[in-house]
Amino acid sequence: MKRFELLVPCHFGLEAVLKKEIYDLGYEISKVEDGRITFLGDEEAICRANIFLRTAERVMIQVGRFKATTFEELFQGIKAIPWEEYIPEDGKFWVKKASSINSKLFSPSDIQSIAKKAMVERMKSKYKKEWFAEDGAPYPVRIFLLKDEVTVALDTSGESLHKRGYRTMTSKAPLTETLAAALILLTPWRPDRILVDPFCGSGTFPIEAAMIAANIAPGMSREFTAEKWTNLIDRKMWYECVQEAQNMIDTTVEVDIQGYDIDGEVIKAARENAKRAGVDHMIHFQQRAVADLHHPKKYGFLITNPPYGERLEEKADLPELYTQIGKAYQNLDSWSMFLITSYGDTERYIGRKADKNRKIYNGMLKTYFYQFMGPKPPKRSRQGE
Repeated sequence: MKRFELLVPCHFGLEAVLKKEIYDLGYEISKVEDGRITFLGDEEAICRANIFLRTAERVMIQVGRFKATTFEELFQGIKAIPWEEYIPEDGKFWVKKASSINSKLFSPSDIQSIAKKAMVERMKSKYKKEWFAEDGAPYPVRIFLLKDEVTVALDTSGESLHKRGYRTMTSKAPLTETLAAALILLTPWRPDRILVDPFCGSGTFPIEAAMIAANIAPGMSREFTAEKWTNLIDRKMWYECVQEAQNMIDTTVEVDIQGYDIDGEVIKAARENAKRAGVDHMIHFQQRAVADLHHPKKYGFLITNPPYGERLEEKADLPELYTQIGKAYQNLDSWSMFLITSYGDTERYIGRKADKNRKIYNGMLKTYFYQFMGPKPPKRSRQGE
């Protein structure tokens, strides 16, 4: 089987979570950079990474890496890549996206058009053709420039991996599924501990937690661009990997996962989303304000994405809201609380300094993941003691 360098981007600040996921799948990591990880794998690794990784944004095959400070160097670098090993004669190929940071070449549209010309020149010389119909499978290319280093990759995923397929209804300012999964995996929560999201919106935190608990692979119900790449990956490989995912599911696992929101319509949407994800029987959704949050159980987890007040008229409500969160948390005996927000006065109004505070970029927005740790539950006594 052919070995590939697979390039996997993630949310900036969450590389450690993705790194662990890749190791757990059994692959060797070759490079960790800000917001992306490179690992080595074969055709099966492409299928498994797309289907199983919860925190990756997409899976790409790195086909070239070189320095370029002029458009001529860019042209020659792209032309030197053995495109014929990846793209068949009838393949549809184009540069889907180009980005540039701190580089002399900075115009995405120019980078895209020059790269396409260079690819065509290479294919013309290898396939002995002057024109390509491009009526076959799609092969989207992504190009990244960082400090004049060009990374060229083929995108195997297509739509971003956060699009699991279950969330057709969203609330205002929803968290992406990949970010929600990564934040849950950053906490010490385990399926035998209660989890409550008091601002559940369209249900992303509770649904991702339920999928983790039931071992449901996030990508098993969606399609990927590389499924059409029969020149590189046998279609049977995709079916085998989905079957592997199917065999690992355990929806009988007992959990206590709850999602609350003050908006009844949003709760309806969350229930529908959970149903599509196959975890509606594992989550209790309820219309409830954060001021009414209380629970008799101990050692639970609050994991939530409260309003940030990005619009000016909402900012005035935040001191009262975060004060309510703080009061509700105080009344939850020995619970831990984890919340992601860009609101600068979070600790002040919650009334307690966070034990940990992690900077995470949610898109272009700088947010903080505040971690308020409760005590650990006592170890269960060994049987017979």
